[in-house]
Amino acid sequence: MKASLALTAIAALAAKASADCWSKTHGYPCCSSASTKVMYTDNDGEWGVENGNWCGIVKDDPRESCFSYTLGYPCCTSTTNVIYTDSYGRWGIEEGNWCFLGDSSNPGYDSYEYTIGDQYSFSGNPFAGHKFYINPYYVDEVDKAIAQMNGSLRIKAEKLKEYSNAIWLDTIHKMEVRLERNLRGALAQQNAEGSTVLTVFVVYDLPGRDCQALASNGELLANDGDMERYKSDYIDIIDSHLSTYKSQPIVLVIEPNSLANLVTNLENIPACADSEKYYLDGHAYLIKKFGSHPHVAMYLDIGHAFWLGWDDKRASAAKIYSKVINSGAPGKVRGFASNVANYTPWEDPELSSGPDTEWNPCPDEKRYIKAMYKEFKSAGISSVYFIEDTSRNGVKNDRYHPDEWCNQTGSGIGARPKAYPVSGMEYLDAFYWVKPYGESDGTSDESDRHFDGYCGHRTAMKPAPEAGHWFQDFFEEGLKNANPPL
Repeated sequence: MKASLALTAIAALAAKASADCWSKTHGYPCCSSASTKVMYTDNDGEWGVENGNWCGIVKDDPRESCFSYTLGYPCCTSTTNVIYTDSYGRWGIEEGNWCFLGDSSNPGYDSYEYTIGDQYSFSGNPFAGHKFYINPYYVDEVDKAIAQMNGSLRIKAEKLKEYSNAIWLDTIHKMEVRLERNLRGALAQQNAEGSTVLTVFVVYDLPGRDCQALASNGELLANDGDMERYKSDYIDIIDSHLSTYKSQPIVLVIEPNSLANLVTNLENIPACADSEKYYLDGHAYLIKKFGSHPHVAMYLDIGHAFWLGWDDKRASAAKIYSKVINSGAPGKVRGFASNVANYTPWEDPELSSGPDTEWNPCPDEKRYIKAMYKEFKSAGISSVYFIEDTSRNGVKNDRYHPDEWCNQTGSGIGARPKAYPVSGMEYLDAFYWVKPYGESDGTSDESDRHFDGYCGHRTAMKPAPEAGHWFQDFFEEGLKNANPPL
């Protein structure tokens, strides 16, 4: 097998997640077997009946039983001819591609040896002085996208795999599948290379999540029962793994869109009013838990310049964020994440506070973060540092209005992940790619229950799949418009 197939143990540690129990969001359990008889089919999936109740049928993912899918290769289905053997097992070729024949002595990623060392503690900028862990799930998505592309775009996409982005824990199931496997992956790399490896996760499963947007509503509802489940089945499990993997640096981006909604949408959106106490309780609980670990740095989401940039909104935000941080004491918060999954440019000198920006004094992210720094400091918040999501703000795109957020045409990949990216802004810890470019913001199908009107606006690319699903056309446009170029 050619040298480029020197399969790393790090990649082996991260298996692609199987399908979630999607029917739980509708109040129904999943069927006990993928072979349950299909009684009904709708836009959500296939339904069966067990014990007199509807249940969602989750189809088996062959990757769960095929070790080599975690490395980007299928298992062999017809050939038994061994072409190559390495430490993982025996390999063959089908239809011109390598495939895995298996090895009964190789039980998979859980067998890899790693060593948890002494307690690591951050000192200063959490992004400085570390290698950034490469998200294996995103590499897998990009490899599949490359197979559909030709020419120079393939070369650009290959370069994209060299950069780190965040791993989203946006359901309980994904947290169970992705968190520990990638902590092990980063630790294995850290052990092998002798230098610290930073992993970034997005914590994103609050009850009543994204109360203002239909496209990204979560699995947990705004009620007491789901709040307890959020704590016991999600936050407590994350905290347990953080306690175990104490010798490596970890960054957590906390609950995008949640607290910003409390600033702007309590009075005009009933779902946000219903979610308020769960957002506040959830943040207090997780800050107390996660903020006790010296090797973990948390950044609370603050929306973006065209959400909270106005003077009155920034002032309200300062009060709410100060209250939230204090509620989690003695847990510590490093700072704040801005522009997560959004498109607002870092600098846009053509914009000023005027009618085109609804008199927003912070019409780009640089001015917004500078203003928020002063606002938060004045509110008595002691640790005020920022990270900026530059995954999608490389160019000023075709948004009809700056608050458009769904699959915007003309978008481009932005500045590469980097610590201390701007001279003179010592409170800006990093540019980082929090949102994996190419994943959809929401469906453009008006008949879908997750359809949000913003995804049907004239500047939203169509046709678009549901939020989180791969959007090939959007991905290719981002490659073309990347700034700096790939």
